[in-house]
Amino acid sequence: MAELAKAVVEKKQVPDIIVNNAGTINKNNKTWSVPAEEFDTVVDTNIKGTANVLRHFIPLMIEKKHGIIVNLSSGWGRSAAAEVAPYCASKWAIEGLTRSLAKELPPGLAAIALSPGVVNTDMLNSCFGSSASLYQSTEQWAPKAATMILSLGLDDNGSSLTV
Repeated sequence: MAELAKAVVEKKQVPDIIVNNAGTINKNNKTWSVPAEEFDTVVDTNIKGTANVLRHFIPLMIEKKHGIIVNLSSGWGRSAAAEVAPYCASKWAIEGLTRSLAKELPPGLAAIALSPGVVNTDMLNSCFGSSASLYQSTEQWAPKAATMILSLGLDDNGSSLTV
């Protein structure tokens, strides 16, 4: 991430919008049966991965005095489900991280937690099995998400929204 941030600065292309879409999920399992390595992978990807992007790009946006940070959360970051506790916990963390970040940002920057809603992905399929196909495809979801993300502004700072 440090190398990417350096390359962005060298090309004078600091982004106006960052979409932090870090996401992996554990295999369905009771909390106490999730192997430690698997739990760590979920936390390392979903929480630490998001924080790593913030660590390298927010200073650039602060210098530019402008930027929207969108951290992808989940409906399960605002509720809970059995057998995916590590994932739920990590997305609850993203909600809290984003709200705290929103209070720290200077004028001109905003942080928003965004739940994609229920989308038919490999991740959903791992939890829902064949019933995942009942939900919108990524191809259906992407234009709606892009339109929404591009319409976000400073007034949305600290919000938890859903596509």
